Amino acid sequence: MTSAINGNLIGLILLTIKLSFKDPKRVFNKPVYDSLNDYSNFTEIWFGGAASGKSHGVVQKVVLKALKQWKCPRKILFLRKVGTSVKESIFEDVIIRLSEWKILPFCKVNKSNYEITLPNGSVFLFKGMDNPEKIKSIKGLSDVVMEEATEFNQEDYEQLTLRVREPKHKDRQIYLMFNPVSKANWVYKYFFELNQPDTVIYQSNYKDNRFIDARTKANIERFKLTNPAWYRIYALGEFATLDKLIYPNYEKRRLDPNSKELKELPDLFGLDFGYVNDPSAFIRLKVDEANKTIYFVEEFTKVGLLNNQIADAIKSMGYEKELITADAAEKKSIDELIREGIRRVKAAKKGPDSIIQGIQFLQQFKFVVDDRCFKLIEELENYTWIKDKKTSEYINKPVDMFNHVLDAVRYAVEPINGQAAPKFKTYNISL
Repeated sequence: MTSAINGNLIGLILLTIKLSFKDPKRVFNKPVYDSLNDYSNFTEIWFGGAASGKSHGVVQKVVLKALKQWKCPRKILFLRKVGTSVKESIFEDVIIRLSEWKILPFCKVNKSNYEITLPNGSVFLFKGMDNPEKIKSIKGLSDVVMEEATEFNQEDYEQLTLRVREPKHKDRQIYLMFNPVSKANWVYKYFFELNQPDTVIYQSNYKDNRFIDARTKANIERFKLTNPAWYRIYALGEFATLDKLIYPNYEKRRLDPNSKELKELPDLFGLDFGYVNDPSAFIRLKVDEANKTIYFVEEFTKVGLLNNQIADAIKSMGYEKELITADAAEKKSIDELIREGIRRVKAAKKGPDSIIQGIQFLQQFKFVVDDRCFKLIEELENYTWIKDKKTSEYINKPVDMFNHVLDAVRYAVEPINGQAAPKFKTYNISL
């Protein structure tokens, strides 16, 4: 595969770059290679399991598409729901692809605005959908890439379809990439139940990724026996079957912690540790005990963090001086956080049946969730009770999945949960 790329990078310096792949099948996974030059559908859905190579492949396809045209350079918008996650995700992925293909030295990279200009004049923009009004001001888009599309909502997608309408651009498209979660998510309902026109769906899993290393593959496959539900959803990329949700009702909207509604309410913070397969999860919430309402204001989740990195994240959010209740099973991690300057972090007091008691305590409250807490929303849509296979009855035990932020929530409310910290009143009686 060989392509010539002409462009104007600086002033009147014209560049001709020959990009050739001696063996394309060693560069692209088969699902991507088979569709590399197919732009016939306005919407492309790329979903599947962990380590399936879907995000990698979409970036490859979009970069090549952008490099093809120099008479009418493309303007491509890469999106995450929350702007702060752009730098370490899709922006880094694109930089890596350009570097691997030795095109990066010919590109103009603006790291402060997250903008890349290719040698043929095509432009990559990287934004968050935190403020949809800012996205509406971007003109002349040829394509949009929505990474972790399940974090967005249907209105976001429909608004973006209106942004991709510049007549001068041929083959205008929107790409959605995601790992499947609950069938309650808008993506499943919109694309899989309603069968949208002008849409193509590609599913992949780790078996389709020729670049996966043997250790990663072995780690994934061991879940066939140890956690079949995890394997089905996270490895094979199947949508989770709707079952009996533990927290079936919540309200989702944009929250302002400094608003009159929330400003005077106390803050509570919780932390659940993770590392390889599970994310570390940090949550800030506000509780209105009088009206039995919990407001979920802010979350932070990420896989692969060391404890000093968790500390740095908490500091960057400005919460290093706050009382934070963390998973008691990680006492060493708590000690390390204290050494890193998070001095008020403390272990949760896990008593008998503390998980069930914590769930029952939380079920007394109405949940109001900021729409940027997408990991918490994912868990609320997927956290279910275990169903006994023999009796088909639900038992009083939750499935150990989709619970990392929700575990942090249980820890956070410990100061107001009577089971975790019993309160005693003393009466003086004179006889």
